[in-house]
Amino acid sequence: MAGDRRDFLKATAAGVAAASLGDAPARADAPGRGAGADFAMPQGVILANMRRDDGYALGVKVQGGFLDLTAAGRSLGLPAPADMDDLLQGGRGNQVKALMNAIGERPDPGLLIPEDKVIFAPVVTRPEKIIMMGFNYRQHAAETGTPVPKDPPLFNKFNNALNHHGGTIKLPTAVAREFDYETELVMVFGRECRDVSEADALNYVAGYATGNDFSARDLQTLTSQFMIGKTSDGFAPLGPYLVSSDLVKDPNNLRLETLVNGVVRQDWNTNDMIFNCRQLISFASRIMTIKPGDVFYTGTPHGVIFGEKIPRAERRWLKPGDAIVSRLEGLGELRFALT
Repeated sequence: MAGDRRDFLKATAAGVAAASLGDAPARADAPGRGAGADFAMPQGVILANMRRDDGYALGVKVQGGFLDLTAAGRSLGLPAPADMDDLLQGGRGNQVKALMNAIGERPDPGLLIPEDKVIFAPVVTRPEKIIMMGFNYRQHAAETGTPVPKDPPLFNKFNNALNHHGGTIKLPTAVAREFDYETELVMVFGRECRDVSEADALNYVAGYATGNDFSARDLQTLTSQFMIGKTSDGFAPLGPYLVSSDLVKDPNNLRLETLVNGVVRQDWNTNDMIFNCRQLISFASRIMTIKPGDVFYTGTPHGVIFGEKIPRAERRWLKPGDAIVSRLEGLGELRFALT
């Protein structure tokens, strides 16, 4: 009976995939990347980049946990994204849709992983760019004594900083001691983006995720450039999920929270951004080409240790053993610990 059901699902998925994709899957290196007829972003799904024995796999949230969609594709002999980067950079959203339509509401139990058993990877692991935004909330600028910027002050992190839900950050205590949290809304791109208008900007976002712009403030302020205080190993936790953009009604109306050892330290809303998500994308796209799979951290509100009105030497900076929780409304709870 199981074999009959597998054959039925395989045949059904093949038909759906052919209707959705044509004869060949989209290729990440195809001309016109991000704009071809077969290139599609995911829709209507909550996704996870999962660690598996042989590397990474793409998971989709269903009742009872996460369905290993990569393994489901192998089981059915059908194309499926190898992981989140493959999905986004290859524009394989139609493959996700085809498989989910074929599997329906009765996935093979052998492909279902309870959420508490999922080993999460960073939402993406191979972005071309990690774009960061500084001082993007009015009260955060005020608490740090920073003038409200006239244009978005962008900086960057690198892939070595990427971290995941349930991960740890080994603090570089040999070179720094002023460690701080910054919970942020993160935009993850699904189409190539250059010189876009504010009106069209959100159409290039595949989905949204919870992130933390972890920082070493003494390194950040050592020179006029932020980078060395921002991009130590593991300083960019991102996850646990990617929520497809069609499921997020308004990215600039989401509650944002940070907890340190169970105590709320930030509690605000993304509607207080100085530059909203549309403005950030349009501004950055006039300067550089944003690629599928790139990520954009949009800034943090007030409540960081860096903004406390006591001498820096007297502040309780983060230390080994602390546990951090970052929350974005509807996007999941990102947890990590410090060692």
